[in-house]
Amino acid sequence: MSVRNLLRLAPACIALLLSGCLDHPVKGVDYDKLTSGDQSFPIAVNKDVDILFVIDNSGSMAEEQALLSANFAAFIDVLEAPDVKANYRIGVTTTDSGSPRCPAATYKPEGGKLVLSSCVDRAAQGEFTFNDADFSYACDDFCTKADADVKVRPTAIAEEKDEKPRHWLESIEGQTNVEGFDSMVEAFQCYGPQGVAGCGFESHLESMYLALAAAADRDSATNYGFVRDSAILSLVVISDETDCSYNPATKEIFTSNKVFWNDPETDPAPSSALCWNAGVKCEGAGPTYTSCAAENYDVTGAPGAADADAVLRPLQRYVDFVQKLEDQKKELDTAQEVLVSMIAGVPKGYETGTPLVYEDSDDPDFQANFGIGPGCILPNQDPKLADQTAVPPVREREFAEAFEVDGAKNLYSICQPDYRGALDSIAQRIRDQIKPACMPNCVLDTDRSTEVLDPDCRLEEVKISDNSKTEIPECEEVKGVWTAPGGASVCFAQLVDQDKTQTLSELDNMSDECIEQGFNLEFFLVRSGPAPSGTAVTATCQLSDNKAVDCPLL
Repeated sequence: MSVRNLLRLAPACIALLLSGCLDHPVKGVDYDKLTSGDQSFPIAVNKDVDILFVIDNSGSMAEEQALLSANFAAFIDVLEAPDVKANYRIGVTTTDSGSPRCPAATYKPEGGKLVLSSCVDRAAQGEFTFNDADFSYACDDFCTKADADVKVRPTAIAEEKDEKPRHWLESIEGQTNVEGFDSMVEAFQCYGPQGVAGCGFESHLESMYLALAAAADRDSATNYGFVRDSAILSLVVISDETDCSYNPATKEIFTSNKVFWNDPETDPAPSSALCWNAGVKCEGAGPTYTSCAAENYDVTGAPGAADADAVLRPLQRYVDFVQKLEDQKKELDTAQEVLVSMIAGVPKGYETGTPLVYEDSDDPDFQANFGIGPGCILPNQDPKLADQTAVPPVREREFAEAFEVDGAKNLYSICQPDYRGALDSIAQRIRDQIKPACMPNCVLDTDRSTEVLDPDCRLEEVKISDNSKTEIPECEEVKGVWTAPGGASVCFAQLVDQDKTQTLSELDNMSDECIEQGFNLEFFLVRSGPAPSGTAVTATCQLSDNKAVDCPLL
């Protein structure tokens, strides 16, 4: 008997509202109340992950960009692990959103635009040259392929029907959007390095803001559609300096108003100390401070300014913006969090408790350049070369702390010779958000003569605006993979093998998480492209009337 005919006989069914890939167990469900009747509840597409990298492209960042490329496999390996297989997008922008001290004609600020071009071509254009020194090793050591050697394959987004090349890397159901690379690690090693020719007044937070805002802007040729409504969102900032996201209405602090300059009387131009002086207030007499926090200053240098009058964009602008994105995602999955991580000027081991000390530098040049001493130092093994240093974060640290998950610190030191631990930890946080789609109740076994569960379920794609429904076909197992029948764009599989030996196939093995929670059915969705915008998925299953027997752990 077909699934459709079986459903006509079902005396007790439940409707499970799912958005997209059915990849997350429902939280806070009272299972005893879900024994009969139709009930619906949301669940997110937690196999989809959108990752935005904001990479400092100022003159001191060559070594750090090289380390990012050298260790990036630690990040991708987690996303592509057999028990994860995330459908991920990776977008890259820079910390350069312009400054009155960085003429756009010379510096060409990205302003949050996503960059997807080979660093080989950009190195040839001088983007890896700073103060007449060549830092192209940050690209050449890991990438040998120019744009002409590879191809960005046209792909679709939920908001548009037409396929076209996008300005981000993506891997959907194992299908990548780039051809000519041996792996996505190699692809990132070519597209990730952003050079050292960017503005030295870095705007980490504004660049992030502009990148995310443009993802919802139909007029953005580079970013539109990058952020998916129900995908996990991960933001990663990599920089060795402090945030200098300035208020355009008070841009004279870079030119005629010298109140925040290191030495207003003698300095011919502001140093990066302006960014510290204009956005941070420290407690204590110094040279070691008890604490440092973000502060709103007005054009006279007075603290406590209203947000509209602050010379640097108020921190709350960025917290509120990302919190709104998180709230929208929580409407689909109350457990979903926007993940914020930074590789910045904190000491090694900061994430496990090593304190960040704010103190003035005993090097007068460093103090004059940055307004504070380094937050971390990595001694250079060559005594002829300067140590690797980074300015301690404050504004960006407080932003990251606003999105900590379960109190776990999400800042990692940029002053270390190996980023594998940091990148693995950032990816593991993403992995923790990717959950299997356990059916959140005990499903009836319609044929007890077989060893495994024979469920009676139907899945439909629902258009939220008018509640119209389209039935989703079951997947077929073809040569060891779930495959949509008849060229369908989406199909669903039912995973029922609880001890992973009840059937010959491994495809129907249930995840350990669903089994440990006592569920007897897990869903798996396969799509050939993105889920249609404004849709969800409903699953209707006949439920067991004897949970004590069919789901004793539940």
